Amino acid sequence: MTTILTAEHASHFAQLTLGHLGREYPNKLDHVLNGPEDAETPSALHPVFHGSFDWHSCVHGWWQVMRLLRLFPDMPEAAAIRARADTMLVPEMIAGEIAYLARPLSQGFERPYGWGWLLALHHELSLHERQDWAAALAPLAAIFAQRFEDHLPKLTYPIRHGIHSNSAFALVLAHEWAKGRRDGLAALIESRLRDWFGEDRAAQAWEPSGDEFLSPTLTEALAMSRVLPPAEFATWFDAFLPEIAEGRPQTLLVPAFVSDRTDGKIAHLDGLNLSRAWCWRQIAARLPQAHFIHDAGEEIAQRHLQAALPHLAGDYMGEHWLATFALLALVPPE
Repeated sequence: MTTILTAEHASHFAQLTLGHLGREYPNKLDHVLNGPEDAETPSALHPVFHGSFDWHSCVHGWWQVMRLLRLFPDMPEAAAIRARADTMLVPEMIAGEIAYLARPLSQGFERPYGWGWLLALHHELSLHERQDWAAALAPLAAIFAQRFEDHLPKLTYPIRHGIHSNSAFALVLAHEWAKGRRDGLAALIESRLRDWFGEDRAAQAWEPSGDEFLSPTLTEALAMSRVLPPAEFATWFDAFLPEIAEGRPQTLLVPAFVSDRTDGKIAHLDGLNLSRAWCWRQIAARLPQAHFIHDAGEEIAQRHLQAALPHLAGDYMGEHWLATFALLALVPPE
């Protein structure tokens, strides 16, 4: 049976995320202290994005609830989401986040995962009828866009493993933001992805590693699907995974087993199952109807979804972020 995004899913996800967007502790900071005066609380350092255990999870938690609000404007949680946005997504609060980025040694703060998610959040806000939330976040988005433009020419080699520093995932998010908004960045992303991955062949898919929440193989393929024309992508994909119709590499078809959901790193594997479902659905939609994966991708995605969806809540190590990846996986490809 195909699992699709429903109003019930939306309410469940929103309830989970509203419960931690403003929850300051426990908190894992990405913070360099230049002196004793820098030993401050998360909310003092980050007026907006101090909840959800860490900065990037708070950012994509905001992306999640704002996307749900747009898709389900009459959901029971809509008023609470709007009220929180009216309090937090305002220029004076965003100014505190901008000030943090001006601190010494903050140039690499949240690179590239948080950068990509912040641009994704701004893009989502720009799709709402109300434009004041997007306008408030725009100066912060511009900073991270510039950081991508400064950093990508220097990144000789992509980062391929399936955790936060993965290059392909961040550039999928950044490219969506940049198209039609900052064409120079969009072109730079397209060039870097082609340079890094264009000649990749016969991927071995030695995954998952023990704490990955992204599939290095599928995230790369998804990124290439966003920057190659459909026919060129199909040719590239067939060379990249030439035996997929025969069920190889098998590891890409079998959901990961999660042994301990109270361990924050092992719990990443629930996210891997969700992000694989997202990748398979998106990749399948970009392949010709006659391609094996055009139909099989949905079946593979559903297996991964069923392995992960029952486990979004129950322990904060997964609860503070997994609903975002569930939403990615459940929103139909465009």
